[in-house]
Amino acid sequence: MHTPTHSPEQTADALYRDHHSWLHAWLSRKVGCPHQGADLAQDTFVRVLGSNELGRLDEPRAFLMTLAQRVLYSFWRRRSLENAWLEALAQQPESYAPSAEDYALVRDAIETLDRLLGGLPLRTRKAFLMNRLEDMTHVEIARSLGVSVATIERDVKLAFTHCYLASLDAMPDGTTAHLASVRP
Repeated sequence: MHTPTHSPEQTADALYRDHHSWLHAWLSRKVGCPHQGADLAQDTFVRVLGSNELGRLDEPRAFLMTLAQRVLYSFWRRRSLENAWLEALAQQPESYAPSAEDYALVRDAIETLDRLLGGLPLRTRKAFLMNRLEDMTHVEIARSLGVSVATIERDVKLAFTHCYLASLDAMPDGTTAHLASVRP
C-alpha cells in the first residue's frame, strides 16, 4: 500500500475500509468478546491517525497488527489493574460498598494512571505503584523486587517525572493532575 501521493487521511481511510473487519475479528477472538473487539479496533484506528508512518506503508496488516498488539497490551494491563482494585475492595468490610460514582472515579483514575505510566519499564511501574498505592517504603520494595534501594529510588523518581511530564502534555491549560493522592 505504499502510496506517497495519498494524504495521511486518505491512507487511514483506505486502511479502515480494507482492514477493519479483519482487525475487528482478530481482536474479538483475542478478548473473547465482539463488543470489546470493536472498541479495541477503534482504539487501534485512533492510533493509526496519530501515526507518522502512514505515508510509507508496505505491509498494512503488519502495521495494524503492531498497533493492535500495543492497544491489546494496554487493555490487559488496565484490566489487571482494575482486577487488583476489585480484589482489594473485596477484602474490605461489607459495609464499605462504593457507589457507582466512586467506582467510575476509581476506574478513571486507574486508566489515567495506566496511560501516564505507559512506556516505562515494568519494574519502574511496579515500584511506583507499590510505593504510591501500597504505601511500601523504598527498602520494602527493594527487598520485594530483589534490587538495591538506590535502584528503587531512581525508578520511583523516574516514574514521578514521567507522570508529571505526561500530565503536562495531557492538560490543555498546563495544569497538572495530582497523582500522589490517587488511592483505591
